[in-house]
Amino acid sequence: MMRVIAASVLALSLAACGETWGQRAVTGGGIGAGTGALIGALTPIGLLPGALVGGAVGAGVGAATTPPRR
Repeated sequence: MMRVIAASVLALSLAACGETWGQRAVTGGGIGAGTGALIGALTPIGLLPGALVGGAVGAGVGAATTPPRR
């Protein structure tokens, strides 16, 4: 299980998320939902709750970390 979590963290840190606020929110949500579903499948949480929580967190983080326009 630790290998899966480590691989998920690595995948999230290396994933490209786009340049605009909307792109980063959507791609972050997708990456978060996939990772949350994977973690949920390995724990008693379950697939759907894991995907929902991961998607919400991923979208929020993606939108919040949008770089300022130059």
